[in-house]
Amino acid sequence: MGRPGGWWGRKSTPAKVETYTRWSFHFICLSEMAAIGLPAFGQVGGRLALALSLVVAAHTALGMVVVSRALDWTRGRRPQPLRLLWTLGVLTAALAVAALGVAEHGPSGDDVDTVAGSVFGGVLCFGTGIIALGMRDRRRVLAVVGGFGAGTVLVLWLLGAPVPTALGTAALVLAGSGFIAFTAVFSVWLLNAVYELDEARETRAQLAVAEERLRFGRDLHDVMGRNLAVIALKSELAVQLARRERPEAVEQMIEVQRIAQESQREVRDVVRGYREIDLEAELSGARGVLRAAGIDCEVSGETGGLPTEVQSALGWVVREATTNVLRHGDARKCTVSVRMPEGRVVLTVQNDGAAAPSGKTGPGGVGGSGLAGLRERLVAVGGTLDAKGVGKGVFRLVAEVPLTAEPALEVAS
Repeated sequence: MGRPGGWWGRKSTPAKVETYTRWSFHFICLSEMAAIGLPAFGQVGGRLALALSLVVAAHTALGMVVVSRALDWTRGRRPQPLRLLWTLGVLTAALAVAALGVAEHGPSGDDVDTVAGSVFGGVLCFGTGIIALGMRDRRRVLAVVGGFGAGTVLVLWLLGAPVPTALGTAALVLAGSGFIAFTAVFSVWLLNAVYELDEARETRAQLAVAEERLRFGRDLHDVMGRNLAVIALKSELAVQLARRERPEAVEQMIEVQRIAQESQREVRDVVRGYREIDLEAELSGARGVLRAAGIDCEVSGETGGLPTEVQSALGWVVREATTNVLRHGDARKCTVSVRMPEGRVVLTVQNDGAAAPSGKTGPGGVGGSGLAGLRERLVAVGGTLDAKGVGKGVFRLVAEVPLTAEPALEVAS
């Protein structure tokens, strides 16, 4: 662990929920030992207390194993632990019957009856609830809870307990096991919902990237489609004129050259996002997308009066930064500000929940192809880009562009 809380901080939100759920049920299993096994020493003592504590400890340990395997099965990492579920069910029933046997035929005394009753009710409640964690069908969960409740009535009745006592004990078992079973079912549902929401957010980010690619493809088609058709037509005309040794062929080829150069310029404009890019629209779109993803987004500053080339460059910065916030880390808040100090425009995008460095290029990776592309666009208008982490889980991207600087000269390829 590189820093305090680093192990937890590097986990995604679904992974944190899964870890919390897993250890919550482990502590529920441990509470069985604390509530049933350990008090036996203070009430009965001797070999009987040791024996009861050992069997409850075995039941607790098996329950913890079932918790781990059942949650792994829920996430699709393991097959359903049917053998473990059956083993836990049989052990639960056997310990409950054994506890009744101790109460009926063991040492006399109210303390022995109290401990035996605690073991009887405790293993039934905890065992039934943990078994429910490994089941997906709600009807089967109800059948298991109801089956142990009915078995409680039957066993007590066969041992000669009064019917009201048997029904009252069964009601307590149903209440306890039903509560733990409901907690298990709800926890699994919540865990699956968190994973599905995370997958939906990732899908939304991928769709946003795909939509941008389609937009780029449409723009490129609009630019190149007509020009290429004209170039092909004029080239064919020039060939025919040249074969006839007509001087007009030279004029046609000059026109082809002009159209090709114009197409090259328009393609560069498309690549840099110069066509129909409005910074205010990009800021509004980023705010809407981030808020739809559950991220609190605040946008401040004025964009009116900015030159077209500056708006285009900064618009691309907003797009790339928004995509990184959605796809990397686990942001809860993002702030975007536009300032104009002393003839420069400063765009700042800051978000929390940034992933810790792991050797790969993330949202803060200076070597990322997305940030490299942004630097190229900003250099073309005399701007700079600074992207780095500024605190625990906080990432900041700052783009500066002069208002009066001329775009960098380009070399035709």
